[in-house]
Amino acid sequence: MEMTGEQLIALPHQATWDALNDTAVLMDCIPGCDSMDKQSDNEFLLTTTAKVGPVSAKFKGKMTLSEVNAPDSYMLHFEGQGGVAGFAKGGATVRLLDPAEGETGCILSYDVEANVGGKI
Repeated sequence: MEMTGEQLIALPHQATWDALNDTAVLMDCIPGCDSMDKQSDNEFLLTTTAKVGPVSAKFKGKMTLSEVNAPDSYMLHFEGQGGVAGFAKGGATVRLLDPAEGETGCILSYDVEANVGGKI
């Protein structure tokens, strides 16, 4: 699965970067995220709940940041296991760009590639 997009964020560039590196904000951005524990500056342990129809499963995984170019971009890598329910693995390139002339804030650009498998 691949996703690409851009979103205009109504915050200054540095404030947006700070939010992208705040565990509370990241938890709100990840659907079903139950917990996020920072292990180091670039590594987090996650627990998420995924629900498809009547089936729900808890996934435990790790998210790692690499190629950090503060305050402009990073690569995000993730992998998780949900037992018999399945697995997820992938990554994303996250970039903060200047908005078009006359606009305020910054543009959050992302390219995501994910592989999922299993029953869910």
